[in-house]
Amino acid sequence: MRDVPNASPVVVDAMGGDHGPAEIVRGAVQARREHGVPVVLAGRAGVVRAELARLGAVGEIDVAHADDVVPMTERGAGAVRMAHSSLAVGLGLVRDGTGAAFVSAGSTGAVAACATDRLGPAPAVLRPALAVALPTTAGGATVLIDAGATVDPTPEMLAQFALLGASYAQLVLGVAEPRVGLLSIGAEPGKGNRLTRRAETLLRDLPLRFHGPVEGGDVLTGLADVIVTDGFTGNVVLKNVEGTVRATLALLATEVGAGAGTVAGTVAGAGAGARAGAVGGTGVGAQDVAGPEALRRVAGRYDPETHGGAALLGLTGTVVVAHGSSRASTIARACVVAHDLAQGEVVARLGDRLAVRPAR
Repeated sequence: MRDVPNASPVVVDAMGGDHGPAEIVRGAVQARREHGVPVVLAGRAGVVRAELARLGAVGEIDVAHADDVVPMTERGAGAVRMAHSSLAVGLGLVRDGTGAAFVSAGSTGAVAACATDRLGPAPAVLRPALAVALPTTAGGATVLIDAGATVDPTPEMLAQFALLGASYAQLVLGVAEPRVGLLSIGAEPGKGNRLTRRAETLLRDLPLRFHGPVEGGDVLTGLADVIVTDGFTGNVVLKNVEGTVRATLALLATEVGAGAGTVAGTVAGAGAGARAGAVGGTGVGAQDVAGPEALRRVAGRYDPETHGGAALLGLTGTVVVAHGSSRASTIARACVVAHDLAQGEVVARLGDRLAVRPAR
């Protein structure tokens, strides 16, 4: 693992995301001013400095020039070939030890591919995985891994994701002995496809508190502290959770408002033109809910502006991936998350815990 000085900045991909560079730069400035996080912006220098000037922030944040921008439609190999993109330049700063961590709201596939290429996997790691902490009805959080980095893994990779997820739950969420579940189509042992059946066999032989298979309906119940799945399924689950929460909050807010006979409890813009940047990127956010305090708290728990981004685990450097539709406050929070992970040396400590590697 590379050594990073305590004062090293978080490097932010200024050009990534649906709303870059304007919202990304605003978020970086917010992270610097409101949270004291040192930041460097990677992107087209002229464009980025113009955004900084609009915010009166010229001189507050350094800019690392990058000629190219990786499109949001790019998924992997093409992004790796763009050697002078904001992704490549930013990750290069982390690789060289100039940056403590990297944040991007760009394409998850492109970020994962570039990060793997530029930073390299941690020793013994087969492929990286994206870890998302989802709030549960039990009051805690469940780590969903993988949420989109490796869409077609082997059973051995799933077993390794379990090790990464369990260590992450211990180090970041403070869970002493995480219960690990394997997402499947039934809770009975041996159910599922060939991937999950083979992965289940491997997981039972690992030094983990393996709960066994769990169904999709248990993702938010707190039945397991870590839920392991492939990146394709994990991303579908994540988007489904986000969409369901959006719809539920909108329906609840409408019903509360109708029951009260007033506008209290309605959701601003729940229909067409709803605010971008809420749960999953569009729709209802915490500040949109004007009803009972309990409903507002529920909205806040599932608003990505509260959580910032997901950690890309299994690399030699700290990488946080924010939602593609992130607004400034979400980027600011992602910078805080990345800074905290780097300060806590979570990447190095994860590497130390990966002493067990499933047989291939």
